[in-house]
Amino acid sequence: MSLVVVPVRYPLSKHSRRTLEQAIEIARERDAALTILHVDLYQNGKKTTRMDLKSAVERTFGRLENARYVVRTGFLVEESILDEVGAEGADAVVIGTKQASRLRRLFQRLTDNPDIDRYLRAHLDCEVITVDSARA
Repeated sequence: MSLVVVPVRYPLSKHSRRTLEQAIEIARERDAALTILHVDLYQNGKKTTRMDLKSAVERTFGRLENARYVVRTGFLVEESILDEVGAEGADAVVIGTKQASRLRRLFQRLTDNPDIDRYLRAHLDCEVITVDSARA
């Protein structure tokens, strides 16, 4: 079974809900499992549990089949996303436009290559789907 990873904020922001909505649809179309990822930043000192994340998602979207909820802790959201995508061997990652621009800046600093899709494909063998999370 293929795997789609979608990073989201907690509590779910409007942009995260839009990105998650698209990721759910993509996972259903592909008959794929879905990993819903939230990253707690060490420097913020906040602790989100998997149950917090799952409850918030299910309040908005109902119970999701083949969904896994993951909370990682890290210094950089982008690095934690890459770690999760690589560790799980994801087939696709669905990110909002805001996250895409943050990833582009990180990649520019690390690789002088702002093309996220090409970078991830080269390093993680993963499709990147960017959702215009600003649209309602």
